[in-house]
Amino acid sequence: MDDKKIELELGDEDVLGGEGQLRQHERYEPGELVVGLDIGTTKICCVVGETYDDEVNIIGVGTVPSQGLKKGVVVNIESTVTSIRRAVQLAEEDAGCDLGSVYVYVGIAGNHIKGFNSPGIVAVNNREIKQADIDEVIAAARTVKISENQQIIHVMPQEYMVDDHTGIQNAIGMTGVRLVTNVHIVTADIGAVHNLVTCCNKAGLEVAELVLESIASSHAVLSKDEMELGVALIDIGGGTTDLAVFCDGTIRHTCEIGLGGHNLTNDLSVGLRTPLQEAERLKEDFGGAIASVIKPNLVVDVPTVGDRDPRKVTQKVLVDILEARVLEILEMMNSELIASGQKNKINGGVVITGGTALLANLVELAEQIFDMPVRIGYPAGISGKVEDLHSPRCTTAVGLVMFGRNKRDEMSRQESTVMTRVKDWIKKIM
Repeated sequence: MDDKKIELELGDEDVLGGEGQLRQHERYEPGELVVGLDIGTTKICCVVGETYDDEVNIIGVGTVPSQGLKKGVVVNIESTVTSIRRAVQLAEEDAGCDLGSVYVYVGIAGNHIKGFNSPGIVAVNNREIKQADIDEVIAAARTVKISENQQIIHVMPQEYMVDDHTGIQNAIGMTGVRLVTNVHIVTADIGAVHNLVTCCNKAGLEVAELVLESIASSHAVLSKDEMELGVALIDIGGGTTDLAVFCDGTIRHTCEIGLGGHNLTNDLSVGLRTPLQEAERLKEDFGGAIASVIKPNLVVDVPTVGDRDPRKVTQKVLVDILEARVLEILEMMNSELIASGQKNKINGGVVITGGTALLANLVELAEQIFDMPVRIGYPAGISGKVEDLHSPRCTTAVGLVMFGRNKRDEMSRQESTVMTRVKDWIKKIM
């Protein structure tokens, strides 16, 4: 987008002066563009946002069915490239700008992704801790042996310790002998990463960073209070379900399983002997997570394959099929929370997002399994074309834009700090 100034429309009382004369409109500089691209198993969503100091203004959205992915992993590059191009084209038309030169933040998921915690330690010899020391201790923490077919995509500091003082979020300026950190490292399969980036490049996009989808979603649906108190975010996408646990304001645990909304659709297709497209429609129109609340006399017409007439099936039978799979996914998440040792730290409850979060009675079933409060996560903290994004289906794409905004802010602060140091050095030698 060019740097042309945009006139800000004001109310009549602001535009007209005391004597009815038209005053000059206020003007503002367009915000920096950040693009989030959620390349999912069932859909591809491209969101264009203008970022400002305190908000993200959504100016373009493009969503198309996804072709070429299975369980979050690219299995057909040409089909995936075609789908990405269509989503980006719709977003460009909606935003009225060209995204070819804009860096894009891309979501990544799949059961090939691994997350683990790693410590790092450096000596600071009883002096003030500087940014270089922070960089060194994080580098020490990421020096850990990983599988040859994996590469690191995230290194997220959890806390710092200076000598005997623990739970420090920012150690710069403190004085001590020893600096220690714990970081959460996320790795992904090298081939899967390469294929995803290749698809984006073939579609004419420049990838700024690959972002774990559950991390991205957290930026769109979790409040600071929840992240401080302790919260589990469960993102049930089309091909995968992602878990991210936050406590004391930072990431504590991540996990991916290869089950998602597509498994529910496939179960209906097989169980009711109906095409996948019809199974998806039945899931959206008549689906639910608890069969016992469905009246036994409610009947649904189920299309069949070939030229056969639709069959009559009770809605309770349909929901029974869905409940079994949803129960499996939620119980796997609960077992993961217990095994990780994080469940007793989740005082803020569970937030469920992703397309499957729209399933009726999902909250009630999840509260039974997790034995804690559960809510559905919708994108928040955005303005502009929010009517197209007010759905759990869109949290990852919106979160990617917000992640990109925060990343750009962080880079700007670091550049400002470097410039300040350079100016101070120049003053000393003049």
